[in-house]
Amino acid sequence: MSYEAIKCGVRFQPPAIILMYLEKAAGKSRQRMMPIRNFSKFSDCSRAAEQLKNNPRHKPYLERVSPRQLEKLYRLLKGHLNGKSLEESLEAIRREQIIDPEEDLNKLGDRELAKRKSLMDELFENNRKKKDDPDFEYNVEVDFTQDGPVENCGWDEESENGF
Repeated sequence: MSYEAIKCGVRFQPPAIILMYLEKAAGKSRQRMMPIRNFSKFSDCSRAAEQLKNNPRHKPYLERVSPRQLEKLYRLLKGHLNGKSLEESLEAIRREQIIDPEEDLNKLGDRELAKRKSLMDELFENNRKKKDDPDFEYNVEVDFTQDGPVENCGWDEESENGF
């Protein structure tokens, strides 16, 4: 059977992930509650999202739900368990989703760097033009205007060896 996710949400008391989905064979929209067990304010949200997505009971329904969306829902629940308001939790999630171009990624740990890279990959995939897109152009030429004088760099010039 095939399912298409419509909406995904979280319930705080008792904790549960709620999925609104379309059952394609019947053409009906339905709701599925997935209780959250053994989750505390110290739990790892990405691991919990991965476990839920790979749970055999829920896997067919969550197939087209991104792990990042499930992780956000778990982070909202974790914020609630830590005593934060919904607005505070949402703002913290928004701040983490923004990529600062001035940030030095060399100073990040492996886990934070992996998060930033996955954000960049997701952003790239969302903005990428595919061959099937209606506004896809094969060969795009763009002329960039120069606001000031062109700066010369040593590596721009040809060397004695012709390279």
